[in-house]
Amino acid sequence: MEMDIEVVSKEIEALEDEMVETLVELIKIPAISPDYGYEGEYDKAQRLLEIIKDWPFDKVEVYNAPDERAKNGVRPSILAYYHGRDEKAPRIWILTHMDVVPPGDLSRWTVTEPFKPIIKDGKVYGRGSEDNGQSLVASLYAVRAMMNLGIRPKRTVILAFVSDEETGSKYGVEWLMKNHPELFRKDDLVLVPDGGNEDGTFIEVAEKSILWFRVRVRGKQVHASMPDKGLNAHRVALDFAYHLDRLLHEKYSARDGLFEPPESTFEPTMVRGPADSPNIAPGEHELVFDCRILPRYNLDDVLGDTEKLAEEVRERYRKEFDGETLPEIEIEVLQRLDAPKPTDPDSEIVRLLREALKKLRGREARVGGIGGGTFAAYFRRLGIPAVVWATLDETAHQPNEYAKIDNMVEDAKVMAALALL
Repeated sequence: MEMDIEVVSKEIEALEDEMVETLVELIKIPAISPDYGYEGEYDKAQRLLEIIKDWPFDKVEVYNAPDERAKNGVRPSILAYYHGRDEKAPRIWILTHMDVVPPGDLSRWTVTEPFKPIIKDGKVYGRGSEDNGQSLVASLYAVRAMMNLGIRPKRTVILAFVSDEETGSKYGVEWLMKNHPELFRKDDLVLVPDGGNEDGTFIEVAEKSILWFRVRVRGKQVHASMPDKGLNAHRVALDFAYHLDRLLHEKYSARDGLFEPPESTFEPTMVRGPADSPNIAPGEHELVFDCRILPRYNLDDVLGDTEKLAEEVRERYRKEFDGETLPEIEIEVLQRLDAPKPTDPDSEIVRLLREALKKLRGREARVGGIGGGTFAAYFRRLGIPAVVWATLDETAHQPNEYAKIDNMVEDAKVMAALALL
């Protein structure tokens, strides 16, 4: 077994140029969700299928979640199986996502344009390079190296390349679990290489609950010189946001050292209003909160407190206009993910990953929790232990996002070891 890991590791190193070429090819295709006004993952999935069409996988399956907003009306997920020698050994899933976030402010991309990847100083720059291209390619070539050498792993490897991770997984992992529950087994081992740290020593076993909600305030637009004749929606929204921010931080203030940061977070992130002139007191205002909440708290309680405060603010600013009572304050939940029970730090997948990191890097890994959401949570909800791990410089979602080539190669070795051990 030691010999297999060593030989496969050397083969992965020999495949570095091909890995970089594959990553570059995939970055060129903007697989951005229809939620942002784009076409989705179809073209990227087709390119990926083309790349692996002659690889000796035992089975490759495509599952198309219907989404009329997307290209060809589907959000594809690909499962590629490479069978192991031991049919009784638990299978290992390595799940990566094809979708990427929008590029953001193009003026801040100073190294290259988002979808024109370049290789520079041992890094591949481009949107989606690190999130999640680096790990997607690493997982591919962990298996490719074994194929090239004619080595069968101990356990069956299932590479899953899924859609819709960046906007909630409704058309990705969640859809697969709902529509194809037969794919998953309770004794499966699951690696989600979509989070980590710079030296690859952090294994995520727990996540905070996620709650995104939009607050829509409607007042009555009026000239700013005569505010008494209307109701300034900005003012109502600012009052509400200020008091909500204080309320949530004070009431849900517990700390848990498993997580980084150790407390719940409540961040106002987006603001929108129709006023396009300094002398208009607007009649509408929208804001969005991104909340990452420790698992000990109930999201219904957080929403209940938010609604209760909204009612108090309504009363504070209450005015009648032609029989209509204003302001209106509407709370809309954009995303909700109630944190499942954490993966047991002593589970088989954690043990294997620790062992692989010790063998290959001579490092002891630590376990912990994060505030970001990954689709490991969906497996934990099914009672399937899942870990999130990768070696990342954490440039995801930023301008000049990059993947470090060494990280991609070294992580591929660890992924191969998980299948071989």
